[in-house]
Amino acid sequence: MDRVRLAGLYGVDVTYRPAPGREVPVPEETVVAVLAALGVDASTPSAVKTALTAYETRRANRLLPPCTVLRSGRGTLAQTLRALPEDTRLTVETETGEALDSAVTPPPGRYALRAATADGRTSRGDLIVAPERLAGPTGRAFGFMAQLYSTLSQRSWGMGDLGDLADLAAWSGRTLGAGFVQINPLHAAVPGPPTDPSPYRPSSRRFPDPVYLRIEEVPEYAYLSGEAREKADALSRRAAALRDTVLLKDALIDRDAVWALKAEALELLREVPLSPGRRAAYVDFLAEQGQALDDHATWSTLAELHGADWHTWPAGLRDPRSPQVARARSEHMDRVDFHCWLSWLTDAQLGAAQRSARDAGMTIGVVHDLAVGVHPAGSDAWSMQHVLATGMSVGAPPDAFNSRGQDWGLPPWRPDALAATGYAPYRDLIARMLRHAGGLRIDHVMGLFRLWWVPEGRPPTEGAYVRYDAEAMLGLLALEAHRAGAVVIGEDLGTVEPGVREELAGRGILGTSVMWFERDYEGTGPKGGDGRPLPPEAWRESCLATVTTHDLPSTAARLTGEHVELRHRLGLLTRPLAEEEAADAAEVAEWLALLGRLGLLPEGAVDEEAVVKAVHRFLARTPASMVGIWLPDTVGDRRPQNLPGTWDQYPNWRLPVADADGTPLTLDRIAVSPRLYALVDDVRQAMAEAAGEGPDGGGHP
Repeated sequence: MDRVRLAGLYGVDVTYRPAPGREVPVPEETVVAVLAALGVDASTPSAVKTALTAYETRRANRLLPPCTVLRSGRGTLAQTLRALPEDTRLTVETETGEALDSAVTPPPGRYALRAATADGRTSRGDLIVAPERLAGPTGRAFGFMAQLYSTLSQRSWGMGDLGDLADLAAWSGRTLGAGFVQINPLHAAVPGPPTDPSPYRPSSRRFPDPVYLRIEEVPEYAYLSGEAREKADALSRRAAALRDTVLLKDALIDRDAVWALKAEALELLREVPLSPGRRAAYVDFLAEQGQALDDHATWSTLAELHGADWHTWPAGLRDPRSPQVARARSEHMDRVDFHCWLSWLTDAQLGAAQRSARDAGMTIGVVHDLAVGVHPAGSDAWSMQHVLATGMSVGAPPDAFNSRGQDWGLPPWRPDALAATGYAPYRDLIARMLRHAGGLRIDHVMGLFRLWWVPEGRPPTEGAYVRYDAEAMLGLLALEAHRAGAVVIGEDLGTVEPGVREELAGRGILGTSVMWFERDYEGTGPKGGDGRPLPPEAWRESCLATVTTHDLPSTAARLTGEHVELRHRLGLLTRPLAEEEAADAAEVAEWLALLGRLGLLPEGAVDEEAVVKAVHRFLARTPASMVGIWLPDTVGDRRPQNLPGTWDQYPNWRLPVADADGTPLTLDRIAVSPRLYALVDDVRQAMAEAAGEGPDGGGHP
């Protein structure tokens, strides 16, 4: 029992529930391994007793916790720290060093907290004051959800780029009245070749990937001359040929080929001197980004020299604070500066995209996506070893849909180490993500409450849940979003612990509601609790409502059952094909019947485009704050961007947006698609009618 108590003190659950009413014990070996990753020896009974004594001693001797989090309007500092000795004097300081009255809860922000007792004991900690609740979107809004790499134009070099993002936002905002564009994570990837195309297993979440740069929009491009101009023009012609190849039927996006061309062009641009104003802006950027950028640029340089997995580097280079790394940084300073410069250019184009969105009238603008973790071989894993759990990987336990569990290969945050730093790495990450964003989607938002840790070498079935201080994680997220004036969307699909959705809603963090998953299991509908499709009026308001996502079939494929056949061809079905097809057809039929009863679909209608429009009219009838339209759905694309459970069996994250026949479409062609305009007109009209405003026609090219 001592080990169970010790595990509880460190937030390690010793059981889990794969299904309601069923509790499974975590293997003892897993508990020992997870505690070891938290710096706690629980290998023997005596070690456990020693660890318990050490924990109690630290708690008794500590005046202040490393980080204290308050919510405005939810009690005072004294109430939160009620365990302090009566004679304790508290001091609150702002980020500029100004002293505040500790009896008054300060406004949302970051502060230093100091405590001193009459017997001379002192302590310092961080104080975070979070807003009571985020404001959320201003009115209801619809927008597009797109994988940026797949949304290329006649101007991009073989994959969608930040110029395309700015254009997509400007067009959809001005012409259609869209309020946002939600995109995939633009995090820096672990370099190849081959580069892992998944945006959800990045090298760094703190810095964007320069592969998304629009080369011609780097200001120095205009000043290329002579031989450099000739080389740039030749690269542009090669890029056009690459783009034309990608636009052939059944062609794939070749990220490495795109980067090879852009890297060569950027080497040319690097030789163009910055103007005085540009130089000053770059120097300011370097100062603002500080150690984090220096680390990322150093890792990128060392990866060029020694390979992309820092675990295989010479021993002295594996520690980012070692003398060998400092010497290597000095020896290769020009290359380190090159990677800093790339981050600066990318940051500038990200800012331009958000300005383009807001200038087009978007109420939100660009909604960025935060992946749940980072690649263990990459930049963040190297530079933040002190706050990541060595030998552990994030995943998911066995459940009704996956009896084997999941291992995502991403090292998790150490909750104890985060707290010891005042959550600085986490809050820095959130602030960077919100730097040029109107909104932020948090992938697997349940990870702010708990994560399933899988010890290295063990199957995902032998993991354990480790809990985080949700008050701190959510408070810091809310604070940074409040400062940025941004909305936050939590991806809360799948297994969600009771109370999580309520907690998110109470803080003004939107959830994610996907139509196919919205069924009445709790008795909220007219026939309550029978698992039937949830009628629109019963949906939650605090959510982004969608028909599909990047991990699910396109709506056309769902309606026709093509996604079942695809999974059958790839050997992913767990039941006979006929059984899967029958179950899928029955599910679709239930939804079509509801659409018919609501008058959204004429009786007997079988036209695929008409049904796609009907399901989106259904979304518009819900009270959801945001309605997301999957961009490929607007042109009839039938292929999923990602097929979970596959690696090289399916071209995940490499498909350009295509029409119903599989012919790739550029953004230029998407923007004049009659099918898109008809769908958006229906959504706008349905949203206007739901608001009691009457029909509302849309714009046309």
